[in-house]
Amino acid sequence: MTIGWHFDNTYSKLSETFKEEIKPIPVKNPELVILNEQLAKELNLDFSNISQQDLSKLFSGNILPEGSHSIAQAYAGHQFGHFTMLGDGRAVLIGEHLSNKNQRFDIQFKGSGRTSFSRRGDGRAALGPMLREYIISEAMHALNIPTTRSLAVVKTGENVIRDQFLPGAILTRVAASHIRVGTFQYIAAKQNLEELEILVNFTIDRHYPNLQKSKNKALDLLNVLIDKQSELVVNWMRVGFIHGVMNTDNMAISGETIDYGPCAFMDHYDPQTVFSSIDEYGRYAYDNQPKITKWNLARFAECLIPLIDKDEETAVKLATDAINNFENIYETRWLNMMRDKLGLFGEVKNDKKLILDLLDWMKINKADFTNTFCYLMNIKLGKNKIYLNQEFTNWLELWHKRVNLNNLNNKHLELMKSVNPIVIPRNHKVEEALKTASEGNIKRFNDFLKILQTPYENKSNILDFQNPAPITNEKYQTFCGT
Repeated sequence: MTIGWHFDNTYSKLSETFKEEIKPIPVKNPELVILNEQLAKELNLDFSNISQQDLSKLFSGNILPEGSHSIAQAYAGHQFGHFTMLGDGRAVLIGEHLSNKNQRFDIQFKGSGRTSFSRRGDGRAALGPMLREYIISEAMHALNIPTTRSLAVVKTGENVIRDQFLPGAILTRVAASHIRVGTFQYIAAKQNLEELEILVNFTIDRHYPNLQKSKNKALDLLNVLIDKQSELVVNWMRVGFIHGVMNTDNMAISGETIDYGPCAFMDHYDPQTVFSSIDEYGRYAYDNQPKITKWNLARFAECLIPLIDKDEETAVKLATDAINNFENIYETRWLNMMRDKLGLFGEVKNDKKLILDLLDWMKINKADFTNTFCYLMNIKLGKNKIYLNQEFTNWLELWHKRVNLNNLNNKHLELMKSVNPIVIPRNHKVEEALKTASEGNIKRFNDFLKILQTPYENKSNILDFQNPAPITNEKYQTFCGT
């Protein structure tokens, strides 16, 4: 097949501790549902001369491209705070593809069958959750948030059993890598210092080559990840994204958002918003995401203690100081992000109070998070009486005074429009698109996807996608799909 694959597989050359050699389990009747042609182009892949039938075989794993070397990766994870030895229980990494810019990408099949890490799982995935990951990950990319990407979804022609029979599917995921905090936890639990050092060096060579000559690679890697993850979670907070399952095995060392299981976007602002059906106590609620990020980073730091310093007490102090700096890094980033959302240039003493007063008002009045910032950018979405509220009018007056301090002739609007999306993947619209796609009609899904590709542009055909879900007593829930 003259597609343009250029595999250079490095992770598969690591010792058996890190992975299992395994091929995807063939499926009965693969059928291509969607192919991301734009991403294919970015990867320098050309599928135009390949038949639909062969594409279906390729993206189901029934045939593998030349140069691939399929493995299931080993990792562990704190799942809702409880440590478990895990691994790719329903995924196979087929190889590392190099683009013509020499960028390296993991190509992974998700839902490709049982592995030795499957425990009691069937190793398969349902069509709905795979299409959810496709549309949300591509929306996140368009929102300028670091993320894994989705190249294709294929129906398997087989059913999977969850709470009911569902059509099976396989997603092709593209990532900078699939190295996780949980990967380090797995190797650290083996208590083999040599293999831990191998993993640190491998990670640095792959993602942070500027650290190759560092005198303390482990500590510098920790500091880099603290910086990367604080930046990532601030971006989530910026658009009202709730990951839903921030276990340590879902924190990528690359700094990308990974694993779109019970994720969702917030409509009306409530910092305690939870959508995940399995998050009974709100551990991963919207406002808890920074705290959990710090908690996950602390688990990463624990893995590195033996490499940070030979003296354990010294190592613990260095790691603790680094982790405790997370709040300062996050707070500064979050404050600057919120200044951008409000079009505020420079720093003024009362900025934080101005921001918090707005968020408090939004919470009390159940104002839509995304649309409130649209209102401030003069993008009117029909009549909404809450913005005539006296408290909001008083806040507006203070905001206008702060904006006018800079006297920049509407430069604040340019800043606001660069960070405030006009359209997001509204949960009810995602569900509508997934329902029709699962029934065999992909048009609504594709139409929605096209709108989500330009989230910062105000267009005439997007009004229906800007409105929050109708008010109902029924609580919206998302599910992990396993």
